[in-house]
Amino acid sequence: MRLLVKVARMYHERGMRQPEIAAHLNMSQPRVSRLLKEAVDRGVVRTVVVSPEGVHAELEDALVERYGLRDAVVVEVEGAGLDVIPALAAATAAYLDATLKGGDVIGVSSWSATLLESVKVMRAKTPSVAEKVVQMIGGSGSPEVQLHATRLTSRLAELTGARPVFAPSAALVGSRELHDLLSREPAMAEAMQAWSCLTLAVLGIGTLEPSPLLRRSGNAISPADQRQLEELGAVGDVCARYFDEDGSPVDAPFNDRIIGIDPDRLRAVERRIGVAGGLNKVAAIRGAARGGWINILITDVEVARDLLAD
Repeated sequence: MRLLVKVARMYHERGMRQPEIAAHLNMSQPRVSRLLKEAVDRGVVRTVVVSPEGVHAELEDALVERYGLRDAVVVEVEGAGLDVIPALAAATAAYLDATLKGGDVIGVSSWSATLLESVKVMRAKTPSVAEKVVQMIGGSGSPEVQLHATRLTSRLAELTGARPVFAPSAALVGSRELHDLLSREPAMAEAMQAWSCLTLAVLGIGTLEPSPLLRRSGNAISPADQRQLEELGAVGDVCARYFDEDGSPVDAPFNDRIIGIDPDRLRAVERRIGVAGGLNKVAAIRGAARGGWINILITDVEVARDLLAD
């Protein structure tokens, strides 16, 4: 036991390497390695992970367990509402930087202010880590804000070395007939075909109240549709696909007029990263997680605590 403690202190406290310890104590390196393992097994050495301030590993683990997620990232923010966007954007950029491995076909929801901010702070990857970046919902809108949707897709493609694939249509069109007609256009058909090949989806999570960016784009639902969604029990949406508090799809009156990825195809994507924060979005985020619309969540600490409190 005395030898066990001596070897453990030389390695862990004095920072000596195993070959140095072996030479100093005149023993073989494999024996030093065995003694170090035994020190752990007997409790002589105990590993304690101390999370630095602003890192919420316990909350992340609890979210993964509670909602059956693949991963979770919880960030420290100050304020609420739009104030959470910079922190969420930075966390999203860091997460993509760490997890993009190569060959991905990435889908993005076009009208997310947080995702737009994330590509502004994301570092370029070399060599290429993606084949395509695809809009998952129509990216056309009013001229003063359509640039945002285009910039999100093109900039993410540039950063990852991918080819951008745009969805050149409004997200919500006037009739089912127009939806069918636009779906046969070559450029739109290419995007729709690419939806079946997605390996990663990066998603904003919306509430019934349209975001300022979505409202300005002209793709927001009407007040009448919003009231009908409330009556149906809808709490939020992903790519204009609305769901209730349990995450079940809602039969919205405009479903057949949406130019966007359908629910089954979206939930078949291997990694679905939902990026959203602010207490006004708790119900929408909870529904998205419960319904399997997302399996990776990036959110703020207040939302995380609220999601775990119910």
